[in-house]
Amino acid sequence: MLFTAQGRRPSTSTAGRSWSLVVWAGIASIMTAPGQTAAISVFTDSLIDSLGIGRTQLSVSYLVGTLAGAAAMPWVGRALDRFGVRVVMAAIAALFGAVLIGISFATDIVGLTAGFVGIRMAGQGALGLAATTLVAKHVTERRGLALGVTAAAGSAGISLAPVLLERLVSAYGIAAVWRLEGLAVWVIVLPVALLALRHLGRPPAHRWAGQERESGGRDQDTAPAGPDPEPAFTARAAVRTAMFWAIASGLAAAGMLTTAVNFHQVSVLGEQGLSATEAAANFIPQTVAGLLSTLAVGALADRIAPKYAVALSMLLLAASLAALPLVRPGWAAIGYGLALGCSAGSIRAVEAAAYAHYFGTGHLGAIRGIATMISVGSTAFGPLALSFGHDLAGNYATVVTVFAALPVAVVVFAALAPDPRRGRSATGAGGAG
Repeated sequence: MLFTAQGRRPSTSTAGRSWSLVVWAGIASIMTAPGQTAAISVFTDSLIDSLGIGRTQLSVSYLVGTLAGAAAMPWVGRALDRFGVRVVMAAIAALFGAVLIGISFATDIVGLTAGFVGIRMAGQGALGLAATTLVAKHVTERRGLALGVTAAAGSAGISLAPVLLERLVSAYGIAAVWRLEGLAVWVIVLPVALLALRHLGRPPAHRWAGQERESGGRDQDTAPAGPDPEPAFTARAAVRTAMFWAIASGLAAAGMLTTAVNFHQVSVLGEQGLSATEAAANFIPQTVAGLLSTLAVGALADRIAPKYAVALSMLLLAASLAALPLVRPGWAAIGYGLALGCSAGSIRAVEAAAYAHYFGTGHLGAIRGIATMISVGSTAFGPLALSFGHDLAGNYATVVTVFAALPVAVVVFAALAPDPRRGRSATGAGGAG
């Protein structure tokens, strides 16, 4: 049974409405695809040819766009808390669609970079943050499973998008496809925000009145206590805890390392004896495992402390990276893909549920906005770090094996991080549950 944000047992119709939010959030997650690396990769060769730029220039442009887009996430998160998911999602959809149409007119590297900033900020970051925050704020019982379903829907859509986009680009060209994507975002996401979510009101004014502003004599880190028994941390209070950084470290490690090996996958697995076709096909077990683990770990996060689900994800990531030297064509390569996919799916499923569990939902958008900035930013450095390491070591296996130490460190960090709710209760600060 689901519960409302105030902890009351809802009627059957209210419970059904709560699960309908998972559907709408899943649709919004799917529509982040135009801003995701998998979909943008379809445009790479055509962009190089049409703009007359080199692959390195394109990569740097994408790096700048990703980092600049990531920097906006804390403000997006604060807006979600202050104005509500419905209003912010509608604004994001309007901007995302406009940027996709706008980038279709880019004629040089400057215009392309500006477009990358917009689609990475609105697509990969803001719309995904809004979709998962919608579920995390409004579905409290079996929240992990609900977030797992949302993440699985998004992952499936993102994985399938390149297949459709590749055919469309071949038939109509990149400019027309970008404009089509922009129109699709407007036609699909705007009605979800404005019509399907119309029953969602704005957050209570007391959650923001005076809390995140400097004023003398007040404890700025404690949100006002109310009837909601869940913990009530502001973003500033959350980032002072070890638990926030344990979860954020898991997100950063997964984002950086998974993106690194996926970006160079054909070359990485080619060194292990796989053909280009076999290496590309390894995305299939990764996708399947990611979808299944997203659902499984999402449900598991409802039954155990979320930090242990983070640790599980990191163990799977470390195992897949450490096993790379043993990968050969056949079952070993499939096993590598399954482990890597499971680790990525696991962290996606548990992140939003973990922050809601430990810090409450009153300022969840602001808290996750900071975490999303870290996560998205980390993806920009992964491919570059692996390429640089390859130049130093002369092979990928050595570098990837060394990288496996990073998720192991996160496992230890997460296991030792104290529950921040206990510390809040012990000091008598308001809002701890």
